[in-house]
Amino acid sequence: MAHLISFTTTKFDVSKETPNPINAIAGQGLLSWLHGELAKIGWEVTEPDAEDWGWYMMAEKSSTSYLVGASGEFEGDTLPTDWIVQIHKQRSLLEKLTGRNKQTDDDLLAGEIESIIRRDTSFTKVEIEKNA
Repeated sequence: MAHLISFTTTKFDVSKETPNPINAIAGQGLLSWLHGELAKIGWEVTEPDAEDWGWYMMAEKSSTSYLVGASGEFEGDTLPTDWIVQIHKQRSLLEKLTGRNKQTDDDLLAGEIESIIRRDTSFTKVEIEKNA
């Protein structure tokens, strides 16, 4: 199960993003910013890359890995943009089969991303959906 964080902001200029070569969905700017914020608190984070549903990066700390995805919805050039950040804990096949190491409501990375977003006053309408 994933944790989803949705919000609205004018912080990211999607016109300055590298176009997603798979599907015209924004998210690179948000993940690039989040990459820097997570690195400041000890996460090892890959550079954002394109996917058909938006953009993603991998984050790791204390041998726990996550896929972090982002996508933005906007109409034309109007701001603000509505964003969704997805946080998926990576688990081995054995962990999935045995039900171990599940992403919990108090998940470390989800909590840290939520805290980062809530601290920035340019983010509004912040909503959290756990175990989506």
